[in-house]
Amino acid sequence: MSVDHAGLPPGWIARVAQSLRGRLTGAAAAPPPLDPRLQPHAAKLCSAADAVAHIRHGEHVFLGTACATPRALVQALEARSPPPGDVELLHFLTDGAVPHDEQGRATTAYRHRCFFVGTDLRAAVRQGLAEYVPMSIARVPQLIADGRVRVDVALIQVSMPDAFGYVSLGVSVDIAPAAVARARLVIAEVNPAMPRTMGGSMLHVDAIDWLVPVATPVIEYQHEALPGAVVEQIARYIGGIIDDGSTLQIGLGRVTNEALKYLADRSDLGIHSDVITDAIIPLLERGILNGSRKTDQRGQIVASFAMGSRRLYDLIDRNPLFSLQPIDEVCRPSVIAAQYRMVSVTQAFAIDLGGQVCADQQDGEYYSGLAAQAEFLRGASRSPGGKPIICLPATDPDGGGSRIRAQLRPGEGATIARSDVHFVVTEYGIAYLYGKSMRERAIALIEIAHPRCRPELFEQAQALGLLPAGQALKNLRAYPVQEEVALALRGDREVLLRPATASDAAGIRALFHSLSDRDVYTRFFRKLRGLSDADAQRLCNLNFETEVGFVAASGPREDPLIVGHGCYFIDPSTNLAETAFIVSPDWQGCGLGTALQRHMMKDAARRRVRGFVAEIMASNDAMIRLAKAGSASVSTEHLGSTVRVTALF
Repeated sequence: MSVDHAGLPPGWIARVAQSLRGRLTGAAAAPPPLDPRLQPHAAKLCSAADAVAHIRHGEHVFLGTACATPRALVQALEARSPPPGDVELLHFLTDGAVPHDEQGRATTAYRHRCFFVGTDLRAAVRQGLAEYVPMSIARVPQLIADGRVRVDVALIQVSMPDAFGYVSLGVSVDIAPAAVARARLVIAEVNPAMPRTMGGSMLHVDAIDWLVPVATPVIEYQHEALPGAVVEQIARYIGGIIDDGSTLQIGLGRVTNEALKYLADRSDLGIHSDVITDAIIPLLERGILNGSRKTDQRGQIVASFAMGSRRLYDLIDRNPLFSLQPIDEVCRPSVIAAQYRMVSVTQAFAIDLGGQVCADQQDGEYYSGLAAQAEFLRGASRSPGGKPIICLPATDPDGGGSRIRAQLRPGEGATIARSDVHFVVTEYGIAYLYGKSMRERAIALIEIAHPRCRPELFEQAQALGLLPAGQALKNLRAYPVQEEVALALRGDREVLLRPATASDAAGIRALFHSLSDRDVYTRFFRKLRGLSDADAQRLCNLNFETEVGFVAASGPREDPLIVGHGCYFIDPSTNLAETAFIVSPDWQGCGLGTALQRHMMKDAARRRVRGFVAEIMASNDAMIRLAKAGSASVSTEHLGSTVRVTALF
């Protein structure tokens, strides 16, 4: 968090300076005049110390969230001497709710119960002064309403009242309305710097027992360090799979916010999120973020709280484009699922080869929380064209152990069930797990682990029975997303031409079975009724050094239809490569075979291969023409029923 001095009431600094001059000259300091907006409510005004004096022994006190943490009230409560006994503070994400000494130890006089372990709470949790509750924040309002989560007092921060007596919860609505509705005592810091936000943020002064005037800047949030290469690469992958017209849940994660930078060429994006940050501003300024294809609350930016700079707060102040609503309304499953192309991104700390995700613990320490990720991930999975995404670095921060594990470590909770995991992204690629077997999941995740960690993961997967004995591990490089090419073919057809992966085995089998008996014979020189595991692996599980393969995929990335395959195998003794192609009968005649041939020639030339060699059935005129295409030096050798074509680059 960082703080500036924007948003103070007019003349406030001058009045403070005048007061200080009076003290220095021995004159009595006159209190600053009462803001006219507070005069109708003068009977409710008091100091922070007087307000918190009404908190009783044994009460449960709710604290406002994030950048609306009521710091003055918390400090006054901590200063009570002696403190009221058995008081518990309840909160989500806070800033300044827990005092610390110079050594970084928490010195709070109270117990804390939290739904998120941010920097404010980690020391308190380690010291046993705070308890973490691992549950979705979207479920908390109902538990408060039912009395299962007890709230006796609500400490919040609000805007100045308007002429009708309404204040705004400003940058943090989230669970505050539920807490206010249940509490016997409501105390609010009233802050002229707090923006008035639209949506479900309004609260009448009659619902507040005490108003405590404060004149402090609203807390600001920013990521402390510049993103590293790992974060940028993951962000690029995420940005690459977000389509035009998507509705985004962005969260607080560094990777998620960085991914928005790679959406500058998209159109008609929308926001339906638990939180919004400054990362949305560039897209909004360019007209990319217009919400025109949203299904629910079209055109509006919907969130529950905001964490950003004063620039963001000024943007949302009285702006009907933004609608800040209670967290349970934002996270209603039917609303999220109804959004067009809903995208949800969750940053995780570890994932096992079956797909279980740990998202709230790092190295055995509670870190962050569940927030509302379960609702958004499930909602996105049910959205038309939606994409639930899990992202994480492939290794620990020191570059040591793999964050993709054979099994989660003891103490690492599975905060996201493997049945709810769809996309998984690391800096080494993208895996899609939904609907896949345990074997397929293990293969896909090993392929996006750090290359140094893949052999050990492979051995562990075999020891656990996840991979058959005949499975091989060949690819030890990062997935080269830069080698993906979108092709427009004849007949208004489009395919994505990309490097083959071991996970393509099922798709290549389906392609094989689309071929006629004659096509099978001309491609494999024998009659085949199916592809063995060894045959399938030979086509897609490649080392990309002497074995290189590409597939042409149609349809969405998560459910591609492989309609073409091409590969080449380099003979080190001649530096020539033998080629082979398969093209679906439904995609023949549209230029796909030629496109595959040209792409492979370009790739092979980059590797300084001398040329291609293809052995083709003599009756296969189309494939002979394809083998000769694109080369100025071609020789043909007839070998009875086959023809060997050598094309030098």
